[in-house]
Amino acid sequence: MRGPDLKSIGRARRLRVDQTDAETALWNRIRNRQLQGYKFVRQRPIAEYICDFVCREISLIIEVDGGQHSESAGDVVRDHRLAEEGYRVLRFWNNDVLGNIEGVLTVIQQEMANKG
Repeated sequence: MRGPDLKSIGRARRLRVDQTDAETALWNRIRNRQLQGYKFVRQRPIAEYICDFVCREISLIIEVDGGQHSESAGDVVRDHRLAEEGYRVLRFWNNDVLGNIEGVLTVIQQEMANKG
């Protein structure tokens, strides 16, 4: 398929408006190149998925998950598919982001230091 997938773009726009408290908290700390000068975007379509946060410069995806993702086999499939596209995926629980944002940022920075 060539050109933009308008359905995915529309869904991504809605997700940006309806982001969770945890997504908002993390976004406020990684936006505008605040984290080691790398640019992140929100709700970016990649393959058949919409990813929470993406840094294309170092092929890093950050997912912030709620309880519905507990023991999700779908996440394993999704992460494998995104790896096929060349991305590394970091996953954090909502309560980790809300309760320990500094720890989450430390893990992200460590992964950024291992960019390849």
